[in-house]
Amino acid sequence: MKYYLSSYRIGNKAAQLKRMIPKGKTIGFVPNAFDYVEPQVWKERNAIVMKELSDLGIKVEMLDLRKYFGKSKALKRKLDRLGGIWVRGGNTFVLRQAMKLSGLDTILKGIERKDFVYGGYSAGCCILGPTLKCLSIVDDPTITPYRVKKVLWDGLGLIDFAVMPHYKSDHPESKDVDKEVAYCKKNRIPFKTLRDGEVLIIK
Repeated sequence: MKYYLSSYRIGNKAAQLKRMIPKGKTIGFVPNAFDYVEPQVWKERNAIVMKELSDLGIKVEMLDLRKYFGKSKALKRKLDRLGGIWVRGGNTFVLRQAMKLSGLDTILKGIERKDFVYGGYSAGCCILGPTLKCLSIVDDPTITPYRVKKVLWDGLGLIDFAVMPHYKSDHPESKDVDKEVAYCKKNRIPFKTLRDGEVLIIK
């Protein structure tokens, strides 16, 4: 699996993102880090993100994990047909809950295709690290739009460091990101910072 990790939205390597996606394949847009907002806002903001991808010439379709809660086998069959996923920002803990309930967390760990692309920004990157404990300063871990009541503190562990997006950027969360970086240093959690516009590609 290949990774395209952006601090905010598509970032400054859009052409590389397009080249990374297998020819003729569609990517699934995962909107669920934003499930805590009002439905109309959810619809409008997610439409904007999907349009950004389609404007690049990338074929994209909605992949709402809520439709797959308790249906992980169906979700795996869906992912087998896709060239990758694009996971939007929002609340990392909400996204973690959605991944757990749909089984996406386990499915991603089992993907062996080298051409499958995991792309995303902000929370979509933060979810990949080994722990979410360093992210609770920016994201409220108690927000629970689903039936899950227990906070899930473990990340997916697909990469061995925490991603700190919006670092030293013109973003309302940037000052709190500094506090998260300090937490990582104090607790010896490996991390990488990304400024808005920056992208980390892992192949």
